[in-house]
Amino acid sequence: MATHAELLAVERAQLIKQLALNNGFSFCGISKANFLTEEAPRLETWLRKGMHGEMNYMENHFDMRLDPRLLVPGAKSVVSFLFNYYPDPKYEVLPGALKVSKYAWGEDYHFVVKDKLKLLMQQLTEHVGAVEGRAFVDSAPVLDKAWAKRGGLGWVGKNANLINKKQGSFFFIAELIIDLELQPDGPVTDHCGTCRACIDACPTEAIVEPYVVDGSKCISYFTIELKKELPHEWSSRMDDWLFGCDVCQDVCPWNRFSRAHNEPRFAPREQLLNMSSGEWKDLSEEVFIQIASRSPLKRKGLEGIRRNARLLGDSAIGGK
Repeated sequence: MATHAELLAVERAQLIKQLALNNGFSFCGISKANFLTEEAPRLETWLRKGMHGEMNYMENHFDMRLDPRLLVPGAKSVVSFLFNYYPDPKYEVLPGALKVSKYAWGEDYHFVVKDKLKLLMQQLTEHVGAVEGRAFVDSAPVLDKAWAKRGGLGWVGKNANLINKKQGSFFFIAELIIDLELQPDGPVTDHCGTCRACIDACPTEAIVEPYVVDGSKCISYFTIELKKELPHEWSSRMDDWLFGCDVCQDVCPWNRFSRAHNEPRFAPREQLLNMSSGEWKDLSEEVFIQIASRSPLKRKGLEGIRRNARLLGDSAIGGK
């Protein structure tokens, strides 16, 4: 017979999942806050091989990345959330335009999702009393895909993205790490099978083997993270991507189940979808402020965006 504490853990888990749906999250899963034993050697090997490139921050807080109790003292549960950003198919990148990853078409997800997590945390405390913990949206040393996998929200595919069987992979992942005992969910099985679509489609061959992505070869890394000039030998393989890359997700068969989001703050800034390399290269500060305000593009900065456009304009593929 279940104890009072066990029943309370089940009840509170159900409450959080309902609050998640009420606040626009597509899925919610729960894990016990403990050490990520399986991920530790994988992360160590990935770092040792230099697959993080210039992302030196990935070397920091190694133990904290693997144990949320070091990040949030007293933590008992990790609650993972998926927030859909797949745009309405009516929005398309026009022929001749440089491409911006779908996640960056609207307002920066850090603002949008964090606001929703803060509201959810407030609602949770109204129901259960004081809750100690923190909200995370890709902004701290948290292995979000590992926790989402543990919470049963999907499996980590051959392209290293979390894939949900019902709706694919076009999701932002967020967490609440809190001191409440909650009924955990179990992981789901891998459904990539023998598919190699993402591996074969990657323009830079960054997926060096199934489930392993060399971040230092990824187009998203080149166009967002890399500070120095991109070596010329890579420029012709950029596939017209100005900021980020969606290739490995676009070709994934599971994304045929993707559904358009209904978040107004993610509404596309349509100017992003139809600008040629010449327009991006000559981008004025005034126009940049208009299209990049509270947008992920702001992170790269005006000169960084111009640099990417010049690179594509000078390449065999990107010339317009």
